[in-house]
Order: sequence, then C-alpha cells, then structure tokens
Amino acid sequence: MTANSTHTPGQLRRFTLLLSGEDVLDEPESKEGPRQGLPHERFLLGEAVPIAPVLLLAQSNQAVNPTEVIACLQPVHLHATRDHLILMGQNQIDLTAEESAQLLNSALPLIEEDFQNSVHFQNQHYWFIPAGPFSSLASYSVDQSHGRNIDWWMPRDTHEEGIAKRWRKLQNEIQMLWHIGPVNEEREQRGMPSINSLWISGIGKLNDVRAPEALKQSRCLIGQHPMLAGLARLLGLPYEITLNENNLAGAFAWLEQPQLAWPQLSAALIKKQIDEVALIDFPKGKVRERILTVRDLYKKSWAFWKKSEPLTWKEITQ
Repeated sequence: MTANSTHTPGQLRRFTLLLSGEDVLDEPESKEGPRQGLPHERFLLGEAVPIAPVLLLAQSNQAVNPTEVIACLQPVHLHATRDHLILMGQNQIDLTAEESAQLLNSALPLIEEDFQNSVHFQNQHYWFIPAGPFSSLASYSVDQSHGRNIDWWMPRDTHEEGIAKRWRKLQNEIQMLWHIGPVNEEREQRGMPSINSLWISGIGKLNDVRAPEALKQSRCLIGQHPMLAGLARLLGLPYEITLNENNLAGAFAWLEQPQLAWPQLSAALIKKQIDEVALIDFPKGKVRERILTVRDLYKKSWAFWKKSEPLTWKEITQ
C-alpha cells in the first residue's frame, strides 16, 4: 500500500474512493466554536465549505449566480433530553414533500421579511434563499450537527456582531408558528416527531468552492449525495448514482456504504479493469491518500506455501 502517490488519473486507470470523515472531538474548544464542515466536506469544497449553493446547483435546473451568497434552510426536529436539545437527522423524521411545502408556506412571510429576499428553490428537505443579512454567519450542516447538543452547533457571529441573535429570533418565531400549526397536529396523531425548528447551514457562494485536483481530473463522479451532483454540474463532469463495471476507470466516488462496493472494486483490480484504487480518508481529521493495486489485496505471509488470504474491508480501511 503506497501513500501519497504522485500519479494522475490520466497515467493509470485509477478509481478514487472518498470515505466520509468525522470531527476530531478531542480538539480543544475555542471561543470561535467548532470548525465548519466535516473533513470530507472541506476536502470536496474547500475551507469556506459553501454547501448551500452546491446543493442548489444539484437540485435545480436554474442558473446560480456564482457571486451570490446562498443559505440552506431545513425543517428539523430538536429532541429534548433532560438538560439540552439534540438535532435529529432528516432521515429520522420522515418528512413528506407535502408537509415541507405547508411548513414553508406558513413561515414564508417571516423568512422573506428577515432575509430580505425570496426563496429561490424548495423541495422536500432543502429550501434555498440568498443569505442577505445572514451572509456572515458561521453555520454547520445537519450532517455535522445531528445527534449532538445543539448549543455548540448553533450559528455564530464572525466579523459582524448580532447576526446570530437575529437568526435565533427568527428561528424562535418560526418554532412558535409551527408548534400550533396543522402539520404538527397531524404528525402527533400519527406518532411522528414534530417539526419544531428551522436549521440554517451551508452559507456561501459558488466562487468560494475549491474542489481538489482528484475531483477535477476525474472522468465522472459517482455517489448518492446531492453535493456530488452539484459539483459535477459546476465542473462540467458526468454524474452517476451507482457503480457499474463500465464507469470505474478514471472515476471519483463518494458512496453511502463503500464496504458494499469493495468486492466489485477488488474484482476489477484482479480482472485488470482498473490498475489502482486511490483511497482517501481522514484519520484524526487529517486527509490521507493511499494507493491500492492488486498486490495489496492479500495479507502478507512468511508461509510462502500457503495461499494468501484476501484482506477484509476493515483491514483495508484501518
């Protein structure tokens, strides 16, 4: 297994596989708050982590002004524990497209008044609007914040004071509006968690995207996350949701369950459909790239007369 190879996808038939990273939770806390973006979000987009305009690009056919600061709004459930609130992931709340539309329609006057803009686009999970007076907020994606005490993950002021307080005021007004609304009354009858808050994140503009060379040099992008679809559109690259044997060479993939793809990738190495797999992950939050060839698929053994056993996915990633 070779670290930090200097080969480019044009020299070898390489498949690049990105693994999701986690925050380094033992980092000392600071007054500025946690670092924006999960490691893989920063790798894909750059340190500004402008997720919102990239997601808008993915889910809408409309042109996106590269200099306009966009914010992503998401209806969420905040779960109350004994002494704090926890943000639930959107895959846990089973929000329907109709419920999302009703919630937006009821909150729209408040949103557009405070943002001083109209909503550009909305679907079941994401609403997009020019950030306006909230452009300077430091914010954190639902992917980064869910399952945690939200006190540490609420938006924060950067160079302009009072913006986070202004956001919390709007958030509280919407919470009260939705608390007495028909959507949550119906969800309560069905035993579903209430949609009791609005989350803001991904604030930034397309001009702030700093995609890595591994992405820009790829032949196509593969994965389920809409962020990849947005990056493909931004970079003018083909985009596919799933792997197949015809789209491996020169591809860049970020998959929800990469372990399920490993048998196909190792078989492709053995059959010489690809020459190598570049594996990008983030131990302790730091980017690491390793190159795997067919010689790296098996355990090394001093007993040369025994057939080598294939490495498991766990052994490969560790």
